[in-house]
Amino acid sequence: MDIRNVAIIAHVDHGKTTLVDSLLHQSGTFRSNQRVAERAMDSNDLERERGITILAKCTSLEWNGTRINIVDTPGHADFGGEVERVLEMVDGVLVLVDASEGPMPQTKFVTAKALAAGLNPIVVVNKADKPDARCDEVHEEVFDLLVALDANEEQLDFPILYASAKEGWAVADLDEPRDGMAPLFERIVGHVQPPEVDADAPFSMLVTLLDSDPYLGRVLTGRIHAGRIRANDTVQALHVDGNRIEQARISKLLGFRGLERVGVEEAEAGDIVALAGLETATVADTLCSPDVTRALTATPVDPPTLAMTLSINNSPLAGTEGDKVTSRVIRARLMREAESNVSIRISDTADRDAFEIAGRGELQLGVLIETMRREGFEMSISRPRVLYKTDPDSGQRLEPIEEVQVDVDDAYTGVVVEKLGVRKAEMTDMRPSGGGKTRLTFLIPARGLIGYHGEFLTDTRGTGIMHQVFHGYAPYKGAIAGRRNGVLISMVNGDAVAYALWNLEERGPLFVDPGNKVYEGMIIGEHSRGADLIVNPLKAKQLTNIRAAGKDDAVRLTPPRKMTLEDAIAYIQDDELVEVTPESIRLRKRHLDPHERKRAERKAEQAA
Repeated sequence: MDIRNVAIIAHVDHGKTTLVDSLLHQSGTFRSNQRVAERAMDSNDLERERGITILAKCTSLEWNGTRINIVDTPGHADFGGEVERVLEMVDGVLVLVDASEGPMPQTKFVTAKALAAGLNPIVVVNKADKPDARCDEVHEEVFDLLVALDANEEQLDFPILYASAKEGWAVADLDEPRDGMAPLFERIVGHVQPPEVDADAPFSMLVTLLDSDPYLGRVLTGRIHAGRIRANDTVQALHVDGNRIEQARISKLLGFRGLERVGVEEAEAGDIVALAGLETATVADTLCSPDVTRALTATPVDPPTLAMTLSINNSPLAGTEGDKVTSRVIRARLMREAESNVSIRISDTADRDAFEIAGRGELQLGVLIETMRREGFEMSISRPRVLYKTDPDSGQRLEPIEEVQVDVDDAYTGVVVEKLGVRKAEMTDMRPSGGGKTRLTFLIPARGLIGYHGEFLTDTRGTGIMHQVFHGYAPYKGAIAGRRNGVLISMVNGDAVAYALWNLEERGPLFVDPGNKVYEGMIIGEHSRGADLIVNPLKAKQLTNIRAAGKDDAVRLTPPRKMTLEDAIAYIQDDELVEVTPESIRLRKRHLDPHERKRAERKAEQAA
């Protein structure tokens, strides 16, 4: 069968998953009366809630006798590890761009990878039906972007289509009738090259994605590089260096048909398939016939830039809300994650109850922790820290730098520039983006962005848009001021009392409601001053036999500040932890006992 392999790459929320839905419907993959969830490819609960694609996924459809394998890729730079591996499976890319926003940092991030891999783009300007669409300007911006990314002449001669994935149409010219996705199907079949493969050579395939199935075990997905494979064939797995890892029989061969993975008897070079039956092989390994000796080359991924320590929950409330609390089950879960997610690195620490997780950013690490808490895990999380490198020539300390692009209303430009300046950001571009908005571009140390996103939304009244992408390493830029306020720390264990919280409100904003469980060393609010303050949130009103007007007024509390997991991780200092359970997110001091805290502070001062 004629095959085309194509990836859809775009910025977060530019509509690529909706576009796949539309293509599946119009190719006849779904019956006309079949009920399919909106954004069917975003099957993960977190993906649906956040409106982003986290995991790369494959689907397949047929159009006039041609099988089109489509891979929906993440648009967020934190999941860049997924993107790079996916591009090794395809022969062309659809670059999807919002008709109003134009090319954004993640568009640039993934497109640069695709161009470097020699893939020819088809540009789709999506949401062309929006009132603020500016299709011609966006066409020029995409061309300028490809020039800036060193695209060759063939890549610059890209076909362009204007589309509305939501309404289900695509056209080469906005004056044409808008009656379906046929122009896009025709462009994919005509512009994307069929896979250049040797169907008669020995079987070989590079593992690109890995997941687990409760019935099949480890399932390895990739594109067949050469030869044919049948269910029950014996294959070997080679490491990148050519060493054999294992040899096993294929217990199940799966092909992608629509949104389903279905068993097939045989698959040939160029097709994207999934195999079950191997126990050790993982992403970037080569599966091949036993007589093959050379592994296929695998693309390196961007390095982790942030790390945090994940340890068991040792608070007085440990084990009351989750059922997975021991270091053994936490370690097994983290190692399983590291197997399938090559952009996350897990390592043991000197403390056998704690593990270090390194990843690409706060969002990626936050998604992993949120997934684990939904699975019933209880954990303690440290403040993220940046991973530094040393320059081999000068011995200088280097730190990861992010390129940040900010779109804000003109009125908030000053406060954003000021706040990022304090965080050691260097502005590289400032230009009006239309509609009373300004687009700012900065280079900023990755550590300068920890905890800034919430502050940014507050400063811009929720109207600002901020995107980041890894830029490179640069010499250390000096200390950055941290949180200026101290915290309110509980001195007792029990249930918070409304009367006590009412009296504490004047000390600063609170994080707990009356009736919430608290314990010694738990952070229950933010102090209005710079120092920490130990308080008693259980102090009840003294009962007397005196009755006076106004003496027994009802207690009226200000609603407490509720933090998301990312907010909490960004808020804490080095001597604090976030306690994460399936039901709660609590802040606490690393040392719950006040005397231990004092000793730890003295040690830190002496070390400094």
